[in-house]
Amino acid sequence: MADVVDSDELLRRIQRGRDRAVAEERAWQARAENLRATDPEGAREAFVRAWAYEAVSRVLDEIAAPGRHGEEAGVKQVT
Repeated sequence: MADVVDSDELLRRIQRGRDRAVAEERAWQARAENLRATDPEGAREAFVRAWAYEAVSRVLDEIAAPGRHGEEAGVKQVT
């Protein structure tokens, strides 16, 4: 990882990571719904994984667009 990248490339990589995290979150949510009736333990694990991907996507979103989404989500900004 000795490559030097400019800020535009870094932002593109963050956005790609965020998009991937959102896709994974949706996939795990769907899996949790499918497993809910037949495998409660598997559904719980899938839900936790979806929740983790949601956290990652929110962090990357805040890095890419600082402060823009906090108020939308009902998060009070600290000043």
